[in-house]
Amino acid sequence: MEGGAWVPSDLTPEECQELENIRRRKQELLADIQRLKDEIAEVTNEIENLGSTEERKNMQRNKQVAMGRKKFNMDPKKGIQFLIENDLLKNTCEDIAQFLYKGEGLNKTAIGDYLGERDEFNIQVLHAFVELHEFTDLNLVQALRQFLWSFRLPGEAQKIDRMMEAFAQRYCQCNPGVFQSTDTCYVLSFAIIMLNTSLHNPNVKDKPTAERFIAMNRGINDGGDLPEELLRNLYESIKNEPFKIPEDDGNDLTHTFFNPDREGWLLKLGECWQPDGCSLSRVCSGPGTGLNHGCDAHGLPAPGSVEHSPAKG
Repeated sequence: MEGGAWVPSDLTPEECQELENIRRRKQELLADIQRLKDEIAEVTNEIENLGSTEERKNMQRNKQVAMGRKKFNMDPKKGIQFLIENDLLKNTCEDIAQFLYKGEGLNKTAIGDYLGERDEFNIQVLHAFVELHEFTDLNLVQALRQFLWSFRLPGEAQKIDRMMEAFAQRYCQCNPGVFQSTDTCYVLSFAIIMLNTSLHNPNVKDKPTAERFIAMNRGINDGGDLPEELLRNLYESIKNEPFKIPEDDGNDLTHTFFNPDREGWLLKLGECWQPDGCSLSRVCSGPGTGLNHGCDAHGLPAPGSVEHSPAKG
């Protein structure tokens, strides 16, 4: 026995020394293995802690984002400010527009209210938001369906005006040559939304025909007429399927222009659905409907050139 380890008696001194060296090396290797095990355990623990930390950070971030969305739905400006202050949103019109465009967990009415504000920054966000829509090769009704699905039109006249101007500019940018000017697209878009109301709101008894719709849109293409086939296709599309907005309140666009604020806004354009048909150059608001049968025709003001207070029914 040497150092407590058994040594065969028939070994030479050199063999005994070699055996001792082997045993010593074995102990060193076992110590190295244990050290590696300890290091692996330590690294594994650090990774697990790191994962838990990241998970906690993500959970905290998700909670803050959810809180920001709730705040936005109650007060859009305060919600945006909360998200910016907590580094959940960059204070740029592009980043905010992308947030609104995705719309996850956001109330469509709140989105519309924010986009319709007259502050310069909000207007920049509106244009960035509209730029995210791709209208190429869509007819006007298809483009309006996409646009009006992404938010809910506010009731204020001037807000609607700004939003529809931005829409018309984007549509014409995506579809050059369809209309002579953005004004044509702007006016026809309103005519389509009014048509939607007239055809699908049960309170409107006098439903316009395709011929009447065509007649009322004469001369709006910089003084020229739009192709009758185009107008007829737009009419049939709205007749077969009204605009819909995903909202918890159950309302849809069959009630657009069916309240005093929106009626007042129609005064700006000044048109009416007349039984004998007149060009879309003047919109007159009637009691309770926004559609009157007794107006005369006047020149259409350029979009944004006339400001007024919404009429009170």
